[in-house]
Parts: sequence; structure tokens; C-alpha cells
Amino acid sequence: MKHRLICLLGWMLFAATAMEAQKANDHHFEVAKNLEVFNAIYKSLDMLYVDSLDAHETIGTGIDAMLKSLDPYTEYYPEEKLHELKSIYTGNIYAGIGSTIHYNSRIKRVCIYEPYEGNPAQEAGLRMGDIILSIDDESMVDKDVAYVSSHLRGEAGTSFLLKIKRPSTGKTMQMKITRRQIQNPTIPYYGMQPDSIGYIMLTGFTENSSKEVRRAFIDLKKQGMRRLVFDLRGNGGGSEQEAVNIVNLFVPKGTDVVSNRGKMKRLSRDYKTSVEPLDSLMPVVVLVNGSSASASEITSGALQDLDRAVIMGTRTYGKGLVQMTIDLPYNGNLKLTSNKYYIPSGRCIQAINYRHGKGGYTEHIPDSLTRVFFTRNGREVRDGGGIKPDVEVKPDSLPNLAYYLQASTRDSADVLFNFELDYITKHPSIPAARDFHLSDADYDDFKQQLIESGFTYDPESEKLLENLKKVAQFEGYYDDAKPEFEQLEKKLKHNLAKDLDKHRDIIKEIIETDIVANYYFQRGSMELSLRYDKQFIEACRLLKHPDEYQRLLQAPPTPHK
Repeated sequence: MKHRLICLLGWMLFAATAMEAQKANDHHFEVAKNLEVFNAIYKSLDMLYVDSLDAHETIGTGIDAMLKSLDPYTEYYPEEKLHELKSIYTGNIYAGIGSTIHYNSRIKRVCIYEPYEGNPAQEAGLRMGDIILSIDDESMVDKDVAYVSSHLRGEAGTSFLLKIKRPSTGKTMQMKITRRQIQNPTIPYYGMQPDSIGYIMLTGFTENSSKEVRRAFIDLKKQGMRRLVFDLRGNGGGSEQEAVNIVNLFVPKGTDVVSNRGKMKRLSRDYKTSVEPLDSLMPVVVLVNGSSASASEITSGALQDLDRAVIMGTRTYGKGLVQMTIDLPYNGNLKLTSNKYYIPSGRCIQAINYRHGKGGYTEHIPDSLTRVFFTRNGREVRDGGGIKPDVEVKPDSLPNLAYYLQASTRDSADVLFNFELDYITKHPSIPAARDFHLSDADYDDFKQQLIESGFTYDPESEKLLENLKKVAQFEGYYDDAKPEFEQLEKKLKHNLAKDLDKHRDIIKEIIETDIVANYYFQRGSMELSLRYDKQFIEACRLLKHPDEYQRLLQAPPTPHK
């Protein structure tokens, strides 16, 4: 009997192995067959099609269509687009002068808008409102923003002559500027806040970003920091290793942070912290939102699973996939999704299923299908939907009026631009960024200028009401409800002066932030914006209440039976 059982088990193992081998053979055959068919189709087209084919365009379209059926992170970069891939990992965006520019419709000229600190534009002394007259003796008069921008950019290390007119003095100036590789700062601002609270904002996980966070943290500790707000809002991610290094600043050496698992076992990898932390006890609040993705979610998710920080804000994006790059013939590169990642509790926070089908489609994983996991202290967390914050704090929404006011493609935006320019011209200096306030008299002056300019905007409520009227008329209900519609229409009719008063605080913040940027650059505008930041204010409040902070990191008590 024992001998027969062994034979049966052996036969079953052989059958299973044979079935797997057959499946593999079938798969390889299908791959070879379809590649052969594709090759034959293109050769026939190239030989017989009525027009000559551009191989780069035609086959490129086929490659793009193939990758589009997968997920949005698997992308092909031919040689001429390789710089785009490099910018993802290095943060280098372009070579130029490092300044935004703006078309001022009042004078019909392109002007300098905001020079970035530490870049050629700032070093050359360019200021907001400087009118760009010529570049290398080519007139920029009557040119649009795209044309001027293309001439300001170029190869790093090349120089050009820039002629500008400064409205505040009326003087024309010429300067030689050398283009440099422009890199957005990964930490645009960090600094001490009241009550020994430090603040660090990280915008990307590019090369060496963990070293920058480390330097900022050490500097803040020297200044007396005893609590930290770490801001990852809007941070779309980047290097997985940089995320692990940042987590390592706060947790002990040898701690599991993230694991990668995919089809090929040799590509699986476990990341642990490798050095002693800077501080494993300091209270930390991590701010996140719907644009915090990838490496941001590894960082915030690991700190949550390890009960090392309180996560605050709104649910993160939900990207639990890892990409690798593969060199291709003719200097091309393929960035492909090779793994899913799993944070310390064992969960994968990927929020979207990418299903293959005709054209491909996506499907959000419903909450009902997510699974329960537990943090180190036994707190319940879930997979499949990004990182859910421990404390949800929704930001204030931007009113429609503010959106239209800032829209740079509208003439009305020049009212804001010219008001700010006039203010800067009249004020050679202003108080420190965190102390700067636009006076009520200045705001009323802006309000009057905006009203007199004929500024208009489209309130969404009026649009929706108009659509509702059309539907009601189509369905035959409008006549009966006509008096109610007319009353509602009167109430929803926007009054610019009234709306400017209603949204005074938000619009003042926009103006103050723009003005401060011209004296203290991006770091100054960010420092000022914290004054109005609902999520940051709540983070500071929580850090000042250690008992409440600690309770959030503990599992709820088990109910007595």
C-alpha cells in the first residue's frame, strides 16, 4: 500500500510538472507566433502600401499601443527622449535661466515673473516685471511666451545677451547670462516654527534627497527642534532607496521597510535600514494628500506600520508598483513595472487594478475587497487604497474666483500681476516672510482695481443652474417650477465686490505669497503659506499635545466580554 501511494504521488508530481511545462511551451509559442505575424505585417506594408512608411512613427505607434494596454508607468524612451527619463531620477528639468515668465497683455510684452533662488536669473539680478526686449540681438517684442521661453533655454554652459527694461526705473539694461541645468529643489523650504516644532517639505525622491533631508533635520535639531512636521503633500515619489534612507532617519538599524515581489524571483528584494537613526523617539507628523504617491507612500506607510509617526491629511494616491529600467538597442530605454511593493505590515497599497482588454481599462479596488493588516502596535490598517491617514484633515477648497484670478492665460490675470508689480516697486523691502501682511487698505485698492478692470469669471453654480433649466424644459417641468428657478437665479447671480469680500482671506494669501516670493523666493512664499495651512496648523496642535499623539499610535483597547 505504501509503495502504491508513493507511485501515485510521484505520478501526480510528474503530471503537474508536465502541465506547467506545456503551459510554458504554449506561452512561448504564442509569443513567437505573434512576433512573427507582426514582423510579416510590417514587411508587407513597407513593401506594398501605397505610401512610404516612416518606420519610426509606425512602429513607434505600435509600441505605444502595446504599452498602453498595460499600466501607465511602463514606458518606452527612444534615444531622443532619454533626457525625460533621466529627469525623473535626477530632478534636472531643463537647461536655462531658472525663472518663470509671463505675458503682460497691458503692455503686450513678455516679462520676468519669478526668478528662482540660486539660479542664473536671480544671480543676474532679474526681477519680477522686467520686460524682455531681446535675446542675442533678436527682438522679443510681440513674441509669445513659448517663443521667448525656447530662446531662454538651450545647452547648459552656453551664454547669451539679454536686454531688458525695468519698469520701476525706466532703465534699459543688458546682461550676459550663462545657462545652467535647472533642478527643482527637493527641499524648497525647511525651518523652525513656534513651540520647538521643525518643518521640512520634500517635493521628490530624487538622487541624494535623503542626504538633504538628513542635513535639514540635523540643522533643525541644532536650532532646538523637539518635534517635526514632515510634509510629503504633492510629492509624486521617485527612488525607492531614497525612501528607505529617509525612513532610516527615524527607525533603528535592521528594520524591514519595504519588500518587492514580482514574476522573477531574482528581482525580488527586501529593503532594511542599514545605519543607526538620527532620532527614533522624536514625535513626527507626516502630511500627505491625494498627490502623495510611490516613494512618498513607502515612507509614510512604513512610518505608519512601524507606529513611528502620525500620518495626517487625506488618503494618498495608491501606487504600489515598482519600476525598473532596461537598456534597449540604439540607446533606447524601457521603464517597466516589475514588482509590487509591500510595506512592513505586509500590505500592498496599490489602489487600481490594470486589466488587459480591448484598449485596456482600469478599475479602482473597492473598499469591500481590501484586507485588514496590523501595525507593530496592533492598529488596524488596510491594503488596496493608498495610505489612509491616522487623522483626516481636509484642506480648504479654492474658490472659483481665485482660480480665474490666477489663470495666466486671461487678461484679467494682469490686474493681479500689475498690482503686485506696483506694490513691489513702491516697497524696496518688506518684513520677514512669516510676518508679512497685506494691509486692508492695500487689499481694498486691489479690489477697486479689479472691479474697474471689468474682470469677469464663470461661477459654476450659474452653469449648473442653466443646465438644470434645460433638462427641466426638456422633461416638461420648467413651467411649474419657473418662479423657483427665477428666485434661485437671482440668488446665484454673482456680485464681484461681494465675492471679493467673502473670499478676502484666500485672495490676500495669494497676493501675499506672490509678493513675498519676490523678496524671499520660493522658501519665503512657502513659509508664509504655513500661516494659512489648515493641515499644518492641526499637525502643530497635535504635536503640542503628547498624550493625544501617543494615543493615536496605540491599538484601541480590547472590549471586555
